[in-house]
Amino acid sequence: MQEFLTYSIYGTAFFLMLLGLYAVLMKKNLVKIVIGLTVLDSGLNLLFVAVGYISGGTAPIFSPAVVGKHVIMTDPVPQALVLTAIVIGFGVTAVALALVVRLYRKHNTTNIDEIKNLKW
Repeated sequence: MQEFLTYSIYGTAFFLMLLGLYAVLMKKNLVKIVIGLTVLDSGLNLLFVAVGYISGGTAPIFSPAVVGKHVIMTDPVPQALVLTAIVIGFGVTAVALALVVRLYRKHNTTNIDEIKNLKW
């Protein structure tokens, strides 16, 4: 049962990454592209957390009760990196949406094809 849950988390992460990649590559609306980037980022974050998880591991906190015993501990680095990636992803999404709003105000469209055809 544990293996099924592990593989389902990996499958969900890959599905989110593929869904986000599809939105980035195939959609013409800039808002949908930004949402696709956010979904892609969420899939990557889920994959990093899933890879860093150790079944039966405890938090890496050394206390007198743990010292000297053979205890399996999880690696805190992937979790810290994902936390940083979430904050960076939020900032990138905010800047991208601000750029989309500016483009919409200037060109009255969020369609990539129409923006490409405009002359500067």
